[in-house]
Amino acid sequence: MSKTIAEERIERLFQLAEKRIGREDELADRYVELARKIGMKEEVSIPSDLRKKFCSNCYSYLKPGYNCEIKLNSDKKKVEYKCRECGNIDRYGY
Repeated sequence: MSKTIAEERIERLFQLAEKRIGREDELADRYVELARKIGMKEEVSIPSDLRKKFCSNCYSYLKPGYNCEIKLNSDKKKVEYKCRECGNIDRYGY
């Protein structure tokens, strides 16, 4: 599999996860797991905009207001994503 095909499949899996969240959460989490496996096998990094859509601890797909909280920390200039599944906080600069 070439790197461009792997990138397209990762994008598609995240699109499918977006459609499934709220109805079939386990399936959305499975799509994230498959996207990560494709990325690791083909040595393709997941784009940063998609990397913010799943928890780095439990790898569940995150949807703000449903299973994740987003806060702005103006002191540290960070956006904090808190997973409600495991309680992990991921911080990204802005």
